[in-house]
Amino acid sequence: MANNLDNEKKVLAVSMLCEGSSIRAIERMTSIHRDTVMRLGVRIGEACAKIQDSKLRNLSSREIEVDEIWGFIGAKRKNAERAGAYGDVWTFIALDRDTKLIPSFVVGKRDMYHSRAFMDDLASRLANRIQLSSDAMTSYADAVEGGFGCDVDYGQIEKTYSVSNLNKDAASRYSPAEVVKTERVVINGMPDIRRITTSHVEKQNHTLRMHCRRLTRLTNAFSKKLENFQAAVALNFAYYNFCKVHGAIRCTPAQAAGVEQSIWTVSELVERCGE
Repeated sequence: MANNLDNEKKVLAVSMLCEGSSIRAIERMTSIHRDTVMRLGVRIGEACAKIQDSKLRNLSSREIEVDEIWGFIGAKRKNAERAGAYGDVWTFIALDRDTKLIPSFVVGKRDMYHSRAFMDDLASRLANRIQLSSDAMTSYADAVEGGFGCDVDYGQIEKTYSVSNLNKDAASRYSPAEVVKTERVVINGMPDIRRITTSHVEKQNHTLRMHCRRLTRLTNAFSKKLENFQAAVALNFAYYNFCKVHGAIRCTPAQAAGVEQSIWTVSELVERCGE
């Protein structure tokens, strides 16, 4: 059982999970059974979600960008019903443009219910009026109105893409289609039109795919249970917010946002999770 692991092995396993190692790779390199690694990761991830829910409150952010990143649980959408799986899953992510902090994230479907849950959660964590940027997903406008009311300067960036990649070679098929036109649209308030963008949060999506093995493309390292996926994402964001020094700001996002005064080690993260 994971509870019988000594602290050094727990820290090693959690560090490897946070840096993108697969569970079987951790098993091979540490001799910790994969089921033990799995149970440890789920417990730590669930505790990380509670820590962030508690600490990331009353934030004095000025600009927030939001986006969604795709994954799947058990099977992709076309096979989900036949396999009895959850299918496609989307992680909604908010990023503070200045501090690089991720104050809010929600795992679920790409629908109105989860869009509203995401915006309600984000709005509850902020202490002041912000400029908010998103893509042009149809559910965002209503979700933002429900979460923020009129107390937000909100703009969307609408992108027009070239033809589909479906008939192209494999290298092109797994790359995004070429953006041929972008337009910035004011939805509410008076946002600075020049600063309506999702570029920074889209870069964070890349970071997440590199560090969270369950979201790495073209691998078999996907989750089979929703709770395992949620725990893996929460662990990754806690590591990113509190432990990982961001190259652009030379400190952790939590330090830049004034949430913490010092960098957390992975050992400290594991300890704060009650392990």
